[in-house]
Amino acid sequence: MNVAEEIKRLHELHQAGALSDEEFAAAKARLLNSGPTPGLGGDADLWRLRRSHTDRWLGGVCGGLARVSGVESWIWRLLFVLFVCTFGFGLAIYILLWIFVPEDELIGN
Repeated sequence: MNVAEEIKRLHELHQAGALSDEEFAAAKARLLNSGPTPGLGGDADLWRLRRSHTDRWLGGVCGGLARVSGVESWIWRLLFVLFVCTFGFGLAIYILLWIFVPEDELIGN
């Protein structure tokens, strides 16, 4: 969802009475100051890719991809399984990402 669509959604919520004037202004300012929304569209997003400590089954690759792309981690897991079953290269991609993508830094340790 791009910024214009999100602002339109906020405006609709404001008009419906779900957001007060202050909440609408704060949400709009936060949205405008945050920059681009998450997605794999830019180089900056790829630099933010980290393996997840909290959302992981094996190496945390799918959890990290989910955080960066905004797509649920179970969908990434399903895609990797489908690529392994159909094309055979899903496992190789997962292992390469596991090796070359750095882990999250744990906050509070």
